[in-house]
Parts: sequence; structure tokens; C-alpha cells
Amino acid sequence: MIDAPLLEPNMALFLDFDGTLAELAARPGDVSVGPDVISTLRRLQGELGGALAVVSGRPIDQLDEFLAPLQLPAAGLHGLEHRETLGSDIIKAGETDEIQTLKKRTLASGLLERGVFFEDKGPTLALHYRSHPELEGDLAKFVEEALQDLPLLHKVSGKMVIEAKPDASDKGVALRHFMEHPPFSGRRPVFVGDDVTDEDGIAAAQTLGGFGIKVGDSASCARYRLKDVTAVLAWLAGKSLIGI
Repeated sequence: MIDAPLLEPNMALFLDFDGTLAELAARPGDVSVGPDVISTLRRLQGELGGALAVVSGRPIDQLDEFLAPLQLPAAGLHGLEHRETLGSDIIKAGETDEIQTLKKRTLASGLLERGVFFEDKGPTLALHYRSHPELEGDLAKFVEEALQDLPLLHKVSGKMVIEAKPDASDKGVALRHFMEHPPFSGRRPVFVGDDVTDEDGIAAAQTLGGFGIKVGDSASCARYRLKDVTAVLAWLAGKSLIGI
């Protein structure tokens, strides 16, 4: 893979949040986004005719807090939440019986007392162990065993986090949904992300005639690569669109 090319006005840009627009942190609330990021996203949103969306495992309400005053088109919780256009209402999935059962099992597991951070996202949950990486094996075993009789839930392993979510959606499904509607339809999709969960979005973008950009050096199907968050922000901020 080689460095990412310039964006073009006929493209649609999809950005992961954690590890792409913002540096990873031990706890989800500890990340920060500078005003330069906000101004860059606002500029690109205009130059791309509105075809810019954030696609994240976070709830959209959290994304709005970090990116205020922007309220961009977004897919949260890996696509279980959607805001299709700028400033429109958020469409949210409900909390299932199976995720409620898993949450109860997690709270009774003893892992939280050992240092695992439990993030309740409503329809999904995330278990963070960045502060205690030695717990990775115990946590993975717990989640696998806890999901054995919960067939509608799916385990997703990320960077120092294990998530559980319904099988109904992923970041690729979310991208395809956006691409069916203005202002995204008819454009070439570009997906930028750093984690395993972003591979679905990257693959979908490339299947639809666009390309993916992997942030970092882990394995990926993406055609292009950027080194880290700093490189992503420089790429977004330092290059005008071809033809603009």
C-alpha cells in the first residue's frame, strides 16, 4: 500500500473517529478533538457537497459532543444508529433482550473489579482493557462463553477493546446505506479507519468503486495507508481537493 491520494470533488468521505480523527485513550471520555479538526471537517463538508460522514462504534450523541458545533451525517454503534443528512434526526435501534442479558452477566463477572472498563452503549456494549492489557485473555474467554447461548449477538475485537453487538449492521452496511441517498449517491466512496471494525467499511468502499485508507500498520484490505492520527489530520487539512 502507498500513501493516500488527493480527494476529488466527486468523492464521498467516510471517517472513523477513535484512532482516526482522535487519538485513542484508556477511557472513551478521555479523548479530545481540537478546533482545527472541526474547521477542517466543516471545510471538507462544504467542498464535498455535504458528502462527508463519521462512521463510528460510538453513539452519535457522543460524536456530536466531541465535534460540536458540527452535527454531521453519521452512523453510530457500527451502523445501529443513523443520521442521514446534516442536522437531521437520529434513527436509533432498540436494546434487545440478548444485550440486556449480556450486560447482567458482565456486571456479575468480576472483571470490572479487576480493571475492565464497561461502556454501556444501549444496543451494544464495549469492554475496554487498555489500562490492564494483561486481562485480554480472561476477557476474551468470558465474552466467548457468555455469547454461546446468545446467537443474535456478535463479538468484535478492536484495539484494547472487545465489543458485543447485534449482527444486523456493521460499518460496511452503514456505508452502503449512505451511498443509496443524496448527497452521497453517485459518488466514489472513500473510507478511512484504523481498526478491525473499519475493514467492513473499507471493503465496501472499494467494492463500490472507491478506495479505503488504513490508519496504522496492521493488516488491511485497504489500497492506501496513513501512519497515524497526525497523518490523517495533515492529509485532511493540508490538501485542497483536486479541481477546487
